[in-house]
Amino acid sequence: MRLGGKEIVPVALVSFGFGGGTEGGDPEAAGSGGGGGGFVFPLGVYVQNDGGRLVFRPNPLSVTACLVPLVCAVGFALRGALRARG
Repeated sequence: MRLGGKEIVPVALVSFGFGGGTEGGDPEAAGSGGGGGGFVFPLGVYVQNDGGRLVFRPNPLSVTACLVPLVCAVGFALRGALRARG
């Protein structure tokens, strides 16, 4: 894909699923159903730099979303260590 005269390649985590089912018993009285869903998590893009090489540029929102649980886990671990020490 070209944007602003530069070659870019989007990178994303994509997940989807589908399901369906029927209830046993009388086929005419049985219920059935199905459904599906999915999500796309944009990770960043590969951008062609001035030298013609592709360089990965992460999506700042995705990086922030990934760091929040990590910072929380470190905070809880540090709090537990400080409580155990004191």
